[in-house]
Amino acid sequence: MEFEYWFAAVQNVSDQKKILLKNEIPSAREIYYIEEKEFHRFSFLTDAEISSILKSKEAWNLGVKLQELKKQKIRLVLFDSEEYPEKLKTIYHPPYALYVKGNLPSKDVPSIAIVGARKCTPYGEKCAMEFASSLSKCGAEIISGLASGIDGMSQRAAVNEDARTFAVLGSGVDVCYPRNHIGLYMDILEHEGGIISEQLPGTKPFGWNFPMRNRIISGLSDAVLVIEAKEKSGSLITADLAMDQGKEVYVLPGPVTSAYSQGCNRLIKQGAGILLTPEELMEDLKISSQISLRDFTKNRDEKEIRLERTEKLVYSCLDFHSKNIDTLAKEANIPALAVMNHLISLELKGLVKEISKNNYVKI
Repeated sequence: MEFEYWFAAVQNVSDQKKILLKNEIPSAREIYYIEEKEFHRFSFLTDAEISSILKSKEAWNLGVKLQELKKQKIRLVLFDSEEYPEKLKTIYHPPYALYVKGNLPSKDVPSIAIVGARKCTPYGEKCAMEFASSLSKCGAEIISGLASGIDGMSQRAAVNEDARTFAVLGSGVDVCYPRNHIGLYMDILEHEGGIISEQLPGTKPFGWNFPMRNRIISGLSDAVLVIEAKEKSGSLITADLAMDQGKEVYVLPGPVTSAYSQGCNRLIKQGAGILLTPEELMEDLKISSQISLRDFTKNRDEKEIRLERTEKLVYSCLDFHSKNIDTLAKEANIPALAVMNHLISLELKGLVKEISKNNYVKI
């Protein structure tokens, strides 16, 4: 494992390049001892990347580094290990390695991300706790970023229900950020949840790490709830990533005069689901205290399987930005009248919505 830790920690080589190299040379030990001239047979590696790999060996103390990791009770979970979450393997730019304190989310229960504004309103705070509490009572696991405001409140609500919740950090897992959430950080671990990061232990909470970690939050989740977000918000990045990953996105509507509702209302306009009550949300996601993730995903898959071939074609042409019937007819290469009939059928099945005359979005 000391060689695996070394390779995971190599700087200036992307995770995608590391995965490609491991496909060619499965053992990090072999990579460590390979000679410089042999690296050049891998066309995807640049000279600068080869130099970074070679220089990293000089600065890395194999045995000492691994002992430091074990001393802090941090586990290294690699892309090619059985423990690595399957949901993350299919996202765009999956992390090569995860550093974990505690546990990873379960494979057999629904996981819901709850994100939102750091400086939230009392309304947003109340709703975050209400939704997180209700979902936790039904056995769903809450995933968020430990941030102030909505993130922290939703994870605190999960802990209060003695439920598992998982925090994905933009720092190393041994660096609690914000620092005043150290109590929540410890409570998450005590309740068998987990602290997760792709950053090396000891990494400070640099601003550029947070947009990157958002793809992990959405990737680990089956659905993303956005509760209050300004027009330019990290939560909107998480929502956009979730849509790209094919995840359900729900948002809390708010007054048009509130800055904290602007981002949410924009997502609603794009076709995101609306959060009304925890009960309606759980019914929509088919979550109950008895349901397992297997049943949860099966129900969603069955909804897609029931579509006819041309219905699937029309549905695949839709996204979360509205398209009119003529555009869909051109993209699907079928008559506009047939497109209209399929859209009516899809709308009855709850898969699309007409947001203005002859303009539809995917739900």
